Amino acid sequence: MARQLRKKTGRQWGLGSRVIIPRRKTSELNKLPEVPYKDVELLKNYVTERGRIIPRRITGNTAQTQRDLTQAIKRARNIALLSFAEGYVSQD
Repeated sequence: MARQLRKKTGRQWGLGSRVIIPRRKTSELNKLPEVPYKDVELLKNYVTERGRIIPRRITGNTAQTQRDLTQAIKRARNIALLSFAEGYVSQD
């Protein structure tokens, strides 16, 4: 028995007549010439409570800005301006 193909509508399968229009996202980092790694308050907005870097599809950064942001966060972590995870308690 041949597999029946559904008609492609909108931007995804099976959405009927509904068309998804992607929302344009912008970030304040896209306007800066470079990402400042010393500005900890700015970098904290792009890191979760568990210390993960928030992905580009959520932040609205361009690909180049996201790479620069990742590099800035890693630099700030290495020189101890930014913690690797929020709420870390040392086991002294």
